[in-house]
Amino acid sequence: MKVLVVDDSPTMRRIVVQMLKRLGYKNIVEADHGKDALARLKAEGDFELLLTDWNMPIMNGLELVQAVRADPQLASLPILMVTTRNMKQDIVAAMRAGVNNYVTKPFDPKTIKAKIDKVLSAV
Repeated sequence: MKVLVVDDSPTMRRIVVQMLKRLGYKNIVEADHGKDALARLKAEGDFELLLTDWNMPIMNGLELVQAVRADPQLASLPILMVTTRNMKQDIVAAMRAGVNNYVTKPFDPKTIKAKIDKVLSAV
C-alpha cells in the first residue's frame, strides 16, 4: 500500500513514517506542504491513503483536502487528518471538506492504527 504523509515538520513526518513502518506499511512518500503533496498525488497517481497535517505553509491541509476532493482522479482517496487542531469546529470543518477521519496530536501507534483501519474499511 502506498501512503503519502504530509507535514511541514520533518520531525513529525519521521515519527509518523516510523509508526507506519512498524504497522507494516512499506511504501511511504513524504511531502512538506499541501502544494507539494498535490503535485505528487497527480504525478504518481497510485496512492491508497493520505495522511495530512492541517497547519502548513503554502497550502494547508484543509486546502489540500478540498483540492483532492475536487479532482475526479483523486476524489475517492482515503484521507486521515493528523493535527493539533482539536476544537469541535475544526473537526467539523475538516469532515465537511472531505476527510474520512481525524486524529489529534499527540497520538500513539494504537490510535493511528485504529483510525487508519477505520478509514480503509470504509473504502
